[in-house]
Amino acid sequence: MTEAPKKLYIKTYGCQMNVYDSERMAEAMGGQGYEQVDSPEGADMILLNTCHIREKAAEKVYSELGRYKPLKVANPDLKIGVAGCVAQAEGEEILRRQPMVDLVVGPQSYHRLPELERQARAGGKALDTDFPEEMKFDHLPQRPKPKRGPTAFLTVQEGCDKFCAFCVVPYTRGAEVSRPVSRILREAEGLVEQGVREITLLGQNVNAYHGEEGSETWGLARLIRRLAEIDGLDRIRFTTSHPRDMDDDLIAAHGDCDKLMPYLHLPVQSGSDRILKRMNRGHTAEDYIRLVERIRAARPDILMSGDFIVGFPEETEEDFLATMALVEEVGYGQCFSFKYSSRPGTPAAERPLVDPAEADDRLQRLQALLTRQQRAAQDAMVGREVGVLVEKAGRLPGQVVGKSDHLHAVHMVANLAPGSLVRARITESAPNSLAGTLV
Repeated sequence: MTEAPKKLYIKTYGCQMNVYDSERMAEAMGGQGYEQVDSPEGADMILLNTCHIREKAAEKVYSELGRYKPLKVANPDLKIGVAGCVAQAEGEEILRRQPMVDLVVGPQSYHRLPELERQARAGGKALDTDFPEEMKFDHLPQRPKPKRGPTAFLTVQEGCDKFCAFCVVPYTRGAEVSRPVSRILREAEGLVEQGVREITLLGQNVNAYHGEEGSETWGLARLIRRLAEIDGLDRIRFTTSHPRDMDDDLIAAHGDCDKLMPYLHLPVQSGSDRILKRMNRGHTAEDYIRLVERIRAARPDILMSGDFIVGFPEETEEDFLATMALVEEVGYGQCFSFKYSSRPGTPAAERPLVDPAEADDRLQRLQALLTRQQRAAQDAMVGREVGVLVEKAGRLPGQVVGKSDHLHAVHMVANLAPGSLVRARITESAPNSLAGTLV
């Protein structure tokens, strides 16, 4: 008789790259007889794929682990693992503070997850937070398991060499590493064969991509143009970018590659040159503004997105007002903004903090401005015709929802299957979405 599959529950925190990593970990464990389930109850293995970007990330993981204690008591054979960036940062401390954890694996070693699971099943504690010389992607299937939707993430680059003063990525993900072109193309072709029509290329610093193809090194723009030649792949996006790596070829690709969508997430973090220098960003506010102008010259309808940190150590009101001025000048369609919180081990963690009440006030003022800009960008879409890739059924009868070229959620009443790529005329702008009718 065939042995019943074991049940694997994965909870994913944070960025799109963690979503991608969780999918690949599920594939790796599938070869060990596991099938992924949607609930921790009854699971044979629970895996937390963690993120270290947000405030008190480690404490939130320990709190989550505490919720699983009754499951461990009820089923001593249940194995619990912690993966991702908190695992990399905390390492053995996780096993010490939470003895019910059986394995800890960093983001560069998850290809060893089956081996670590076997160690745990044998009664030991398994730990791997090394930065192995071999790339984890070399040990994973090149044809991913079938997707359940028309969009997919595809990691092409990991790590970062920029060492921004507030960021833990260089310490948890390591130095910049790019996947070979041929492996990316095989994975993309496999996704398209499964019905994927839109791929988002991922990297902590994705526009620093420098993959090898034979004796040549390809940049991100050349990779995008080659991916655009794949029949059935209709849309390409990428995230997240650094202004210092936005080269001429990539800017040109936004104008001459029809499959590259008119949306760009380009974090700046601050509009104050003094704070940008303290952050070790390597560019000025003027550099960033001129860069946006060049991008818009190549693709006039592009929607800009960004990241901002307010209350960075030593930020003054004058510094903050410079950020507000930059936002006013650039004009964003979407943005993410946060109050600074220190990350142990980063240079900024040793600096004096801005008064929390003042930082809260600045964040509210910034978010109010960004919200106005987002609404204005959405309102400007009313009456326009846009492409929409249908992703799923909507909440109302007969309704479907998909993403526009500019990454807006669009609701329509239409009899369309997921994966349909259609034209829609926008009829209404709601706070976080658009409504349209099928053209």
